[in-house]
Amino acid sequence: MKQVTAILLGAGARGQIYANYAMEHPEELKIVAVAEPKTSRRIQFCEKYGILSENQYKSWEPLLVHHRLADAALVCTLDDLHTTPTLAALEKGYHVLLEKPMSNTEDECRAIEAAARNAGRVLSVCHVLRYTPFYQKLKELITAGFVGELASIDQIENVGYWHQAHSFVRGNWRNSAETSPMILQKSCHDLDIILWLMGRDCERISSFGSLRHFTPENAPKGAPARCLDGCPHSESCPYYAPKLYLTHNIGWPTDMISTDLSYDGRVTALKKGPYGRCVYHCDNDVVDRQVVSMEFEGGAVASLTMTAFTTDSARQIKIMGSKGQITADMGANTIVLHRFGEDKPETFNIIPPKESNNYGHGGGDYCLMRDFVRLVQGQGRGDSLSSARASLQSHLMCFAAERSRLSHTVTEMSKFLSHP
Repeated sequence: MKQVTAILLGAGARGQIYANYAMEHPEELKIVAVAEPKTSRRIQFCEKYGILSENQYKSWEPLLVHHRLADAALVCTLDDLHTTPTLAALEKGYHVLLEKPMSNTEDECRAIEAAARNAGRVLSVCHVLRYTPFYQKLKELITAGFVGELASIDQIENVGYWHQAHSFVRGNWRNSAETSPMILQKSCHDLDIILWLMGRDCERISSFGSLRHFTPENAPKGAPARCLDGCPHSESCPYYAPKLYLTHNIGWPTDMISTDLSYDGRVTALKKGPYGRCVYHCDNDVVDRQVVSMEFEGGAVASLTMTAFTTDSARQIKIMGSKGQITADMGANTIVLHRFGEDKPETFNIIPPKESNNYGHGGGDYCLMRDFVRLVQGQGRGDSLSSARASLQSHLMCFAAERSRLSHTVTEMSKFLSHP
């Protein structure tokens, strides 16, 4: 089995998750170079993976100027910085693993898909839900006809109040102008998995949603700009930063606030960095609630509810067809199939592979990396399950949904899908 070599562009949370495959399977994957703008994070990553000094970069540009250094490029930069390095990597002959969303603009998503198609290289978009044993089982049951003709799919994305505060109020994805709107950054997973399960084109889409809670108007009286600036609501506020970051847990999301995870290092991060801000005094503008309604070819319909206001962050789904229904909870890894006319439902307990314990998304991150490496090695058959071609329509659905939300109109997908 040939060892695949890779360069990593962006050593943040997602980049480190995917690179972890090289640590656990060094015979299959080796990271040989990295581009990461944050000095402390870059140094820490290079020490962990033994990256030579000449292969350490502050930005991706000089790394991709060189002749091709590896078989693959893992593009894990922020959303608005995906396109140019991806196109450059494909031009250099790299196979590409591209973090979702492909890009935060429609034209750039199309450009990536066209470049991937013409390059003849593997390009896998990190739509990790497609790779999870959970959604794989759901697809299997639908394809086998256990629910008959699909009528509707309802998916709920429970973001989690603490996850919303960390990532979408204080964190990197708080501002749609800087990165992406919520429907594209977080919920492109959901529209993509609904599209994949449906197995047919989406014809029209509408959406409603807004930012209502995490605004200055809802700040408790006397709440300062930073939690550690003597907030009088430290005991009662569930979003008080020390409750999340100054605990015994130094894994995710705490490990994102600083590379110095000592108690003093974390306190310093909360005093000076973005994660110590009051959630009611941030520069966030992404929605904290949203619903999307979809109609598919043949009349099947679907809905997505995204909400910040949950205690857990697990997805739930209900699939309804002419012969039966499926209710499933990704957090519990349970799927219940009830066929009409049968008294007793059938329950499936989904067990992710043991190797995926250090990854996320119910084993999806691990299975994605395993599949990508196999494809680059030449062991995979056909296209990637989450190729740019396969992923483009769900991205266009996100853009259409956001257009609908802002304009309060139904968006016809034909206007997007017929684009040359």
